Amino acid sequence: MSTVSLRHLHAFSVVAATGGIRRSSDALFRASSAVARSVTALEASLGVLLFERKGRGMLLTAAGQLAKLRADRIEAELRDVRDDAVRLRKTGDKNGGREGTNVGGIEALLNERRLQAAALLAEVHHMPTVAHALGTSQSAVSQAIARLEDMLGQPLFLRTAHGMVPTDAGRRWVERFERVLAELRHIPEDIAALAGVVEGVVTVGALPLARSQLLPVAIAAVLQKHPRLRIRSLESPYEELTAGLLSGRVDFIVGALRPGAGDAFEDRVLIEDMVALVARSGHPLARKRRVTDADLAGWPWVLSRAGTPLRESLENFFRARGAVPPQPAVETGDLALLRGLLVESDMLTALSAHQLHHEIATGQLAVLPYDMAGLERRIGLITRRGAHLSPGANALLGEIDAASARWR
Repeated sequence: MSTVSLRHLHAFSVVAATGGIRRSSDALFRASSAVARSVTALEASLGVLLFERKGRGMLLTAAGQLAKLRADRIEAELRDVRDDAVRLRKTGDKNGGREGTNVGGIEALLNERRLQAAALLAEVHHMPTVAHALGTSQSAVSQAIARLEDMLGQPLFLRTAHGMVPTDAGRRWVERFERVLAELRHIPEDIAALAGVVEGVVTVGALPLARSQLLPVAIAAVLQKHPRLRIRSLESPYEELTAGLLSGRVDFIVGALRPGAGDAFEDRVLIEDMVALVARSGHPLARKRRVTDADLAGWPWVLSRAGTPLRESLENFFRARGAVPPQPAVETGDLALLRGLLVESDMLTALSAHQLHHEIATGQLAVLPYDMAGLERRIGLITRRGAHLSPGANALLGEIDAASARWR
């Protein structure tokens, strides 16, 4: 995958806006020859022409239009960072703002290595680790962070007993830096798709309800059509996945939708999922024609941890029936452990039958005849509002839609 320079991309964007090298040199305060070299270097890194050189000016090619779309989004993010820094200076921020320091232009932000250093330091809190990951020296990382802080007039990090921790402003800005880096990664992918090649890395936040059937079917289908695509699945807690979605590190999340996700996200329902009472096929309750509330008394349960959406819904379900919610013998979020406990014991669980599809299909587990109406859950997609996904992410979304349509 080509590495795209932010500085070259900025020069390209100004040329596209002004229509020519000579006119753009004044706006960039650079010689025309230097601007031309930046554009040529960007075209070389992407392996395509971004402009048609005409007597009346430079016109964007189809590839150039795609690059310009990402460049505009990148510059909007960086302008927002600068505007936020200016606001802090005007309001007399007391949280470590540097006295007498003015906020500079966005030029210091047009360096992908600096943004990478800040993003990685916010994640690992340890400068030597960042230096090792970037293949550079610790002093180079320190200088990169210092240059960003000088330009923005605010510290991005505080040195604490827990390492280098982002300030409030640093946390906001690093989130935008990561979105910039994501847009930058997508430019070669967009251009490859013009030639019919879908490539790059798609990062999916995989919540439990999507992992057993929906995602495996969709991933297998998309890789059969686009073998150069790579898929990363993250199984982190919901809060970590949504944070990754905001920063652009996660392309989208698939799984059970939650109410009140916030204005920063958009969600879309794929299928309605029904919670079922599940036990091993030889369980005494599996022989009954109908399982009642009274039949459940005395059996051990394995359930999701307290406070999870499913657990709370299950407790409300039993209370609404005038019954005492089951007290689990085992609480776990590990589906493999839950499966093993069900197969090897007389434990009961309340879970989506989709998540235990293979064990039910092979006869290891059984759905018990117990009415759990009212415990329906929506399985869907969560994206960041306003995100412009890569061709690979859109291809995988198409396969997820196709797979979910077969289960409606």
